[in-house]
Amino acid sequence: DGTDSYANKLQASLEGRLKALSIAQQPLRNFLLRSDDSLISDYLNSPETSGCEFEVQQLRLQKDETLSLEEEQLFSGLSQPGHHAWGRLYTKLSSTIKEEVETAEGKKELGLAALHGLMSSPTEHIRKSAWQAINKGWRTHRETGAAALNAISGWRLENQRVRSQTRSLHFLEPAVRQSKISRATLDAMVTAAADARASTQKLLHLRARAMRKTQVGPWDTRAPAPTIFEGDAAQPLAFESAMALIAKAFSAVDPSMGEFVEMMGAQGFIEGTVGPNKRPGAYCTWFKKTETPRVYMTYMGRASHVITLAHELGHAYHSWVMRDLPNAQRNYGMSLAETASTFGENLVRDALLDAATSPQQEFDILWADISAMSSFLINIPARYTFEKKVYEQRSKRGLSANELDDHMSQAWREWYGDALSEPDPGFWMSKLHFFITEVSFYNFPYLFGYLFSSGVFQLRESRGDSFFDDYVSLLRDTGRMTAESLAQKHLNVDLEDGKFWRSTIDALLAKTSRFEELLRQADC
Repeated sequence: DGTDSYANKLQASLEGRLKALSIAQQPLRNFLLRSDDSLISDYLNSPETSGCEFEVQQLRLQKDETLSLEEEQLFSGLSQPGHHAWGRLYTKLSSTIKEEVETAEGKKELGLAALHGLMSSPTEHIRKSAWQAINKGWRTHRETGAAALNAISGWRLENQRVRSQTRSLHFLEPAVRQSKISRATLDAMVTAAADARASTQKLLHLRARAMRKTQVGPWDTRAPAPTIFEGDAAQPLAFESAMALIAKAFSAVDPSMGEFVEMMGAQGFIEGTVGPNKRPGAYCTWFKKTETPRVYMTYMGRASHVITLAHELGHAYHSWVMRDLPNAQRNYGMSLAETASTFGENLVRDALLDAATSPQQEFDILWADISAMSSFLINIPARYTFEKKVYEQRSKRGLSANELDDHMSQAWREWYGDALSEPDPGFWMSKLHFFITEVSFYNFPYLFGYLFSSGVFQLRESRGDSFFDDYVSLLRDTGRMTAESLAQKHLNVDLEDGKFWRSTIDALLAKTSRFEELLRQADC
């Protein structure tokens, strides 16, 4: 409940403690950054610190960017009332906006979380009404949103300018560093996605055919599968049924994975209710004291919600198998963070496909697969293209709300092509990820995680009974290796070579043949 005054007071108190903690940690951080190699070697040569070796090595990559202790503490102290404050403002706004919308029960005034839920409605005019309501709600605050985005990006760019003492820092450096990947890996992956753009746009044309349209609209991006075979329409799935389905799918890898899902449900560790003042989105978090995860989302029974639940439970399982490791080895990069979550999605889609007893049920699952491909291979790169453009221009001057609209529209046209009836210019305002201040460029990690986990998923058959142990070993290594080292060790592939990304995308696109066959059977 974003309007809960007591919760907001606790949040404000927590932010003060986080600020104090950040300042208190700065002397150790500066010691690790400024000491010579021999002293660091001595520091790590101890049972109490040996587990921190990878973390320290990664930190020391920033050695030439480090400021004095006083300057570092000043930056830390100002970050809470600085760019983090703009992020909190966005979250506050997102929990208070309400708009009138068309629903199956008539017109209703709903909050953003519920409106986003209606974007998965099987009825197009309800989806379009929800999309229009979301944009209308944010349009009232578009100047505030532009100010927030300018402030957040400006803070980061100024931070980098001050730190550019020995060399000029590119705005993507913190993002790839947080993801523990190289710039070469990022460029190889995005280039592979761009090279496949004509093929991935075909996915949208297939979806449009299924909806008996020539183009998809921006309100169709999360549309559920249409009924193309008579008398077999998909029905909403109760939360308990969804949990049982996910547990069974996870158990196919190993019974302990299914038991984990059952534990999450039995302990009430999932907040999936529909509330008037909930912020939209879904995430997984962790309580250090009890070593237990929590999942937050708005569950409304559609196939997309089942997949989102599986996604977040994948995150939770990732943290669960690392719970006995030292803290320093549990801080995995943002790109690797999507490995277990996307793996969970794939498990559930395959389980649903195996259980299908009619052409429509099979089509429903393949639709979810096609939708995921188009989301990861088109929408995510469009977000990356937009944000990259924003930072390129923000380094020179601020951007107006109209300019942000234009850049977003251009990115959508570039990646969606003629498969889209119109762009979504206000997407920069309605998408929470652009306003998350703890991490920049929170878009390409999803593409990385989707493609990387697809490569991991393909190992299931070839490795047989040894796969589960290999999978857990890979997850446990995510906090103590770069993505490149992890891929070399567990997959024997070079992520900086476009070959891996191209072959993975090709394998995914090859799965569309059965979908097209069903469309022909239904005369779509």
